[in-house]
Amino acid sequence: MHDLDNLFEDFPPVSSKQWKQKIQLDLNGSDYNKTLLTHTLEGITIKPFYHSDSFKKVDVTDTSGAFQICQTLYINNEKTTNYLAKDAIKRGADCIQFIASKPFDFKTVLKNLNHASIYFQFLFLDLNFFKELKQANENQLMYFNIDLIGNLTKTGNWFYNNQKDHEILKLLLQQQTNHTHVLGVDASLYQNAGANVVQQIAYALSHANEYLYFLQKNEIHSVRKINFNFSIGSNYFFEIAKFRAFRYLWNVLLKKYDLIIEASIFALPTLRNKTLSDVHVNMLRTTTECMSGILGGADVISNNAYDSIFRKKNEFGERIARNQLIILKEEGDLKSGNYTKGSYYIEELTYEIAEEALLIFKDIEKSGGFLKQLFKGTIQKKIIENAQKEQGLFNSGELPLVGTNKRINSDDVIESKFEIYPFIKKKKHQTIIQPIISKRLSESIEINRLKNKI
Repeated sequence: MHDLDNLFEDFPPVSSKQWKQKIQLDLNGSDYNKTLLTHTLEGITIKPFYHSDSFKKVDVTDTSGAFQICQTLYINNEKTTNYLAKDAIKRGADCIQFIASKPFDFKTVLKNLNHASIYFQFLFLDLNFFKELKQANENQLMYFNIDLIGNLTKTGNWFYNNQKDHEILKLLLQQQTNHTHVLGVDASLYQNAGANVVQQIAYALSHANEYLYFLQKNEIHSVRKINFNFSIGSNYFFEIAKFRAFRYLWNVLLKKYDLIIEASIFALPTLRNKTLSDVHVNMLRTTTECMSGILGGADVISNNAYDSIFRKKNEFGERIARNQLIILKEEGDLKSGNYTKGSYYIEELTYEIAEEALLIFKDIEKSGGFLKQLFKGTIQKKIIENAQKEQGLFNSGELPLVGTNKRINSDDVIESKFEIYPFIKKKKHQTIIQPIISKRLSESIEINRLKNKI
């Protein structure tokens, strides 16, 4: 009887060279490179197999603890928002993200939410309001996510102007406490506008590097954590590797400054592949995207409702979105990104993505940095170029979206009454840079279907 502990000793190891020879034999004369190698828009070649004797890896720090489930709420009516936040916590959310376009009654909004972490997305910059908010909630863990550059990329303008914006940021950072984290980097826009995985990492790093230089220049040493917002795309393994590669490169960058600043990753599914056609398929898309975020090591995930691109937040859509995360976390036992360690494919993919992203990052820095490249329009141009390549693949059917350009449901009728306008809005206002614009892949098809009532 064989000792089960030594079972594999009966089988000789097979090298990667032997595997490749066997594969080539089975191809019966077909070209290995043309048949089995896949070349991506990121410039990465996917091999048919990965092996312990040849794979490359980088040292990615383990994530600590399980990811947090976040409920995102827009602040319109303070009492209603507070009720919805408390209800979300009761129903399984661990933390809340509030999106606000103007100052609000924070005492009402935050009432009885003392034990939940709070994430803000402010669409305005008001020093006095932020000071009052911080002073009134000094013992509550809050992320202000102040991102001057993020606002610039999205709107094409500073909140006020370059100098005043940075003066306000400096004052807030100088008064930062252990429970209030001021800085944020919103890299989600890059993915939603069409940047590939490698570009997203490079732009997030270069974006953040502007703040690291600002901290160094102004001798600000109070920053211990920066919150990064990322969108999760549909390329399952690439997205897992994206988060891992970012964490690795973030630590590489910090060593250059001799700093210790934790990168907290807040992730949410992309808008880019969400559709009006066969709208319930969006649930499947967000499920696998959330899985990528979890396995990639995101700290916080906020899921989008399946109908969020055209309906305002509603109880059914939000409950389904939240329950998707609860099932993955509690029933699926997917709690952190540490499960992927040792996967030859993911480890090597992480390495290759990190290498490519580092090249772009270095090129941006050699050319004067992220802000300079934004004002020259270089970043925008690169994102548009990749977005057009993706759009071409979608239009040709090589990039399928089930129910929209693949396996179209003939009985499906597109919703024509929108609570939220789901297409690009062209705003006519003066900007100091070309803004980066989010765009869904299926917009042209949907506009055509609505126009022709099909």
